[in-house]
Amino acid sequence: MDMTVIPESFRLAQAFTISRGARTAAEVLTVHIKANGAIARGECVPYARYGESLDSVTAQIEGLPDRFDRAALQDLLPPGAARNAVDCALWDLAAKRADKRVWQLLGLPTPKPQVTAYTLSLDTPDAMREAAAKNAHRPLLKIKLGTPEDMPRLEAVRQGAPDARLIVDANEGWTAEVYADLAPHLVRLGVEMVEQPLPAGADDMLAEIERPLPVCADESCHDRASLPALKGKYDMVNIKLDKTGGLTEALALKKQAKAEGYGIMVGCMIGSSLAMAPAVVVAQGAAVTDLDAPLLLAEDRPHPLRYNAKGVHPPEAFLWG
Repeated sequence: MDMTVIPESFRLAQAFTISRGARTAAEVLTVHIKANGAIARGECVPYARYGESLDSVTAQIEGLPDRFDRAALQDLLPPGAARNAVDCALWDLAAKRADKRVWQLLGLPTPKPQVTAYTLSLDTPDAMREAAAKNAHRPLLKIKLGTPEDMPRLEAVRQGAPDARLIVDANEGWTAEVYADLAPHLVRLGVEMVEQPLPAGADDMLAEIERPLPVCADESCHDRASLPALKGKYDMVNIKLDKTGGLTEALALKKQAKAEGYGIMVGCMIGSSLAMAPAVVVAQGAAVTDLDAPLLLAEDRPHPLRYNAKGVHPPEAFLWG
């Protein structure tokens, strides 16, 4: 098995801003695995919030032994971006070797298109109202917030898109007091769910204050080992392959989280269609799908994922799986 790691950059159509900062490009790592004439790929997005960089993740991948399989990989690397790219490449390789699609190997039904959220970047109220109006035709909008001055932004988005379903992502940006003040207004404006209102590790107050709408764990949930600490604080979990460390653990987390009564959201970092492709498999039947990153790009991979009124479609075999 010959494995290489290639850094790649995909320009965004416009700057993407959350409570932690802004970016103008998706900086990703692509793993290529060559074995027995087949070439397979997986993509990851190293995330500074979790102590990752392009260099550190590359070093993790290049430090793997010459021979290992997907089962061994789960112990060779921790949950995170490095394991994600390799795990997804190994799934792609298995599909190519078997001349089957990944979902066939998993014994799952053929994936169907999933309606995906479309993210509105954190900005001024006027700019967010304009962005909401421009995308008011989309069925589900995700609003990036996370400052103490978010109320005007909420009102502006609802004015711009009066009929769209809304979810909110604070990216750990609120305090318990700010969230408690905002929560009734989230309900009033028809927001269906709030994602990670408080910082991971400082979210115990969620078990003590009223939760008038579902609260979803993102930064607080990585893999199955995260679940015990979420009890009583969260109603949903956001499964991202760059957090779980690949498709293998993502499917296992989905199964266990559902068994424990959590609603399922499947999200993504800002990457290309190659990163989203395996997540479409996980998103089947999820309460919320948030795989819109390719829609935010100015450029994407050849044979990208297809998006239309039905949502995001499963990948072509050329792309992945």
